[in-house]
Amino acid sequence: MSRYHTRILTRLNDISPEDWNNCCYNATTRHNPFVSHEFLSALEDSGCATAESGWQPQHIIVSERGRMVGAMPLYLKSHSMGEYVFDQPWANAFQNAGGRYYPKLQSSVPFTPVTGQRLMTRPDTDPAPVREKLVNTALSLVAQRGLSSLHVTFAEQQEQEFLEGRGFLSRLDQQFHWLNDGYGSFDDFLAALSSRKRKNIRKERKGAVINDIEIELLTGADITEQHWDRYFTFYLDTGQRKWGQPYLNRLFFSLLHERLPERTLLIMAKRHGRYIAGALNLISDDTLYGRYWGATEHHKYLHFEVCYYQAIDYAIRHGLKKVEAGAQGEHKLARGYLPTTTRSSHWISNPSFRDAIADYLTREREAVTQDKQVLLHFAPFRKDKL
Repeated sequence: MSRYHTRILTRLNDISPEDWNNCCYNATTRHNPFVSHEFLSALEDSGCATAESGWQPQHIIVSERGRMVGAMPLYLKSHSMGEYVFDQPWANAFQNAGGRYYPKLQSSVPFTPVTGQRLMTRPDTDPAPVREKLVNTALSLVAQRGLSSLHVTFAEQQEQEFLEGRGFLSRLDQQFHWLNDGYGSFDDFLAALSSRKRKNIRKERKGAVINDIEIELLTGADITEQHWDRYFTFYLDTGQRKWGQPYLNRLFFSLLHERLPERTLLIMAKRHGRYIAGALNLISDDTLYGRYWGATEHHKYLHFEVCYYQAIDYAIRHGLKKVEAGAQGEHKLARGYLPTTTRSSHWISNPSFRDAIADYLTREREAVTQDKQVLLHFAPFRKDKL
C-alpha cells in the first residue's frame, strides 16, 4: 500500500490555510503570495476562479500519515483565457482535425503570469516522491476524463526539468525583470546605466510628475475601501481596452487586502487631490510583483514612473532582490528590466498531436533563446556592468 494518499479539492477552503501554506513556503521560494492559500482562495471566494468562469478548481493534495506534504494548484479549464501562455492555435488545430481540446487541465495561478511552485512540497519532506504522486494523480485525471492535455505554466526550472523527465513537452518564453545588484539608492542604479539611458530616465521621472501630480505608496492599514474603489476604476479601464472583459471583480480586491494586507502595495498617482492612476503590487520576501496598471487621465511618462521607477525605488529601499513587472513589454528593457526566461510544461494525450507540438516547440525554444541574446545586446547598462 502506498504511504501517500491523495485528495482532489473542488474548493480551496476545504483545507486549512496553514496546511496549504506549509507546502508552498520553502527555503528556495520563501513567501510567494500568488500560490498562498490567501490569494488563491480570494480568487475562488470572489467568484473569479470558479467553474462558472471556466476555472473549476481540482487542486491535488498529498498526505502522509495524516499530514499534508504536497499540493498542486489545478483547474479544469473550458477555455484558454487568463493564462498568458498562449495555446489557442493548438486548440484550433486540434479541433479542426476533429478533436476536442477543451476541457483541459491547467496547473497555474489564474490571471497571473508569475513564476512559482506548481508541485509544492513541505520543506521537511523528500520532494521527489511527493512530486511523483502529484503528477501521477493529475495524469490519472487526464486519462479518466478523456482530456486532451495537462499544462503546468510559469513553473520553476527544477519543476520543468522534473516534468520533462516524465515526458512533458517544455516551452520557453520571456519576461523583463529588474535585478537588484546591491544598490543603495535609485541613483546607484542610475550610475550603472549608460549615460544616455541615465539621462533619459531622469527626464522621464521629472516629466511624469509635472501638472501637480503626486505619487503615493500605500500598504497595510493605510489602504482603505475608498482606495480600492478608485483603483478598481483604473483596472476596469485597462481591462476593457486590452481584453474586453476584465478577469477580476471588485470583491476580489477587498478579499486580497483582508487576507494579505502587508503583502499588498498600491502605488497611486494623484492630481489636484484626486487619484488619477495606479498600479497594484504584491510583495514576497525578496521580490516586488507589479500588476494591473490603469489610469483615468493620461500623462506622458506617468505609466513608467508608477509601474517601473517607483517599483525599483521601493525594492532598493526595502532590500528586495528583484522586480517582476508582468508579461511582455520590450519597452521595459530601456528602463533597466532584463529579459528573463519563463517556463511551462505540457502533456498532450494524442500521440500525433503531441509530435506536431513537439516539433513546433523545438523551433520556438530556439527562437526565444536567440531573441534573448539579441535583447541583452541592447540592455541599458554600462558594458562593464553586463
